[in-house]
Amino acid sequence: MIAPWLTRLARVPQGLAKGIKRILPRSLFGRTLLIIVTPTLLALCVATFVFFDRHWYTVTHRMTNAVAGEVAMIVDLMRHSPTSEARAEVVQLADKKLDLYVSYAPGEHIKARRSRTPSPLRDMLKDALSDRLAYPFAIDMRHAPQTIAIRVEAPEGVYTIVLPERRVYTPTTEVFIGWMIGSSILLSVIALLFMRNQIRPIRRLAEAAEAIGKGRDVPWFKPEGASEVRQAAAALLVMRDRLRRQITQRTAMLAGVSHDLRTPLTRMKLQLALMPETSETQGIAEDIADMESMVEAYLAFARGEEAEPAAPLDISALLEEIVAAARRQHPDIILNAPGEVQVTLRRNAMKRCIANLLGNALRYGKRAVVEVTLRDHAVDITIDDDGPGIPPDKREDVFRPFLRLDESRNPVTGGVGLGLTIARDIARFHGGDVALENSPLGGLRARIRLPV
Repeated sequence: MIAPWLTRLARVPQGLAKGIKRILPRSLFGRTLLIIVTPTLLALCVATFVFFDRHWYTVTHRMTNAVAGEVAMIVDLMRHSPTSEARAEVVQLADKKLDLYVSYAPGEHIKARRSRTPSPLRDMLKDALSDRLAYPFAIDMRHAPQTIAIRVEAPEGVYTIVLPERRVYTPTTEVFIGWMIGSSILLSVIALLFMRNQIRPIRRLAEAAEAIGKGRDVPWFKPEGASEVRQAAAALLVMRDRLRRQITQRTAMLAGVSHDLRTPLTRMKLQLALMPETSETQGIAEDIADMESMVEAYLAFARGEEAEPAAPLDISALLEEIVAAARRQHPDIILNAPGEVQVTLRRNAMKRCIANLLGNALRYGKRAVVEVTLRDHAVDITIDDDGPGIPPDKREDVFRPFLRLDESRNPVTGGVGLGLTIARDIARFHGGDVALENSPLGGLRARIRLPV
């Protein structure tokens, strides 16, 4: 019976949950700091409230009652003293024993004064005096520095009792609150410093994972921090080494396959060269040339330029070089590039990526437009053409290896089916991606997005 009730109680309205999520910090450092600081502040508030409500009120109430009793006793003793010598003795005893200074003004009256500033201490002292005095009285909280004056109007005159403020007020409140606030700030600062040291390895781990995802080397990274963070860092380095071994093995295997295939292809080319040229030999020569181009494409796809180091590169200069080479056969290419745009890339790999996309645009269209756009922490390279385009439902399929939309299987018109696959593989190796969209020219737009 209790479990369903607790479950319903634990449910938070969806709108309230979204509002709380928007207010809460997003970083691990901010959330951890909130977890540490919030209980400290709550404990400080609760302790201060309990202290003020119990300790300060109780102590001050007892002190004001004691002073009110002493004042009432002195007034009664002064009124019942038959001689001036007796009154002087009462004044002397009050000064020595009770730390109260008493004066008497016969025939005077109390001038009514209103206190403009509220004072809990004055109200408590007033209530205590009202319980013990049967005469009108007035309290002056600002009679002199750190003193309080109480004037009592008796029938024969006004009795003035001046007492130190410490008789009715304890400074432990300020001391307690000061110690609480100071210790809370000190502990929060210490927790802040410790949390920064604990969060730093996690941030470095995130930076290293991002760099490894972009294909960059991380010689500066080493496991550090708590044991869990070290375990995650070690797992990341092991994963990086495994990926490198897999890529190296794949490249070595396909390089060996390529070498083994080139040897019989070379022998076949030599035999064809010694044979008289006929229609049959010409067809065989074309098949051998197609096989050589496919072997090169397969090897390029498997290699992925993984051995090439990444370095800062001016992407605008690289595009000018690629466009200049393509204009030798297709002069109708427009390049819109801003000034120098520095991006850390693998030059040869990115050149192959852009050249593949530009080659596809020129293969199916008559003109192309290449443009570079700077965005928040990213660079967009768009290649537009005026060709027939690709249907939206097949734009993701064309990135699969060896998939061709041209059903003729002619490598001249349809290629091998690895151009877009290699382009996206290279872009993702740099931490970016390649997407296909509708072009303003009426054909296809290939967008390369690279992080800066």
